[in-house]
Amino acid sequence: MSRRKSDREDLLREATALVERAELQIPDENEPIVVGFRSGGSASFFFGADPVYQFNAAREFRRGYIDGLLYKAEHRQIICLRRERGALEVALLRTELKTEEAQSLLRQAHHRLMELEKALSRGSFAVIGQVPAQSDVISRIKNWLAEMSPQIKIAQAANAR
Repeated sequence: MSRRKSDREDLLREATALVERAELQIPDENEPIVVGFRSGGSASFFFGADPVYQFNAAREFRRGYIDGLLYKAEHRQIICLRRERGALEVALLRTELKTEEAQSLLRQAHHRLMELEKALSRGSFAVIGQVPAQSDVISRIKNWLAEMSPQIKIAQAANAR
């Protein structure tokens, strides 16, 4: 997701796989946060362009975009995918994170999500927009975060199911 405002608006408007979504501003974040839910209950959290955390309906980490790198769940392990441009082609380098690296990434994600939960609980946020307009996306976000385990688990696969 781009840091340009027009691209954030595009995400809110065009991310139709996220059947309920909202764009929020909280005091401790420089960029707006977009949170959305797929029809099956999986959730995506976009903290500006980076980081992005995506979870399945069981609140297990399935994908992320963090510090310019793509991460995905594969057989309950986190795989990092990095593009490396060569003279003639682009290679996608795949690295399996060590247990401590994966746990560190998940602790950072949990911390970021809990800061969002605190802001929502305090009422320290502004809704920039939401789809659908009549939906109570904020309550859904609060409930989703409140039910999250203190230790995020890794999904079996990166897909949303």
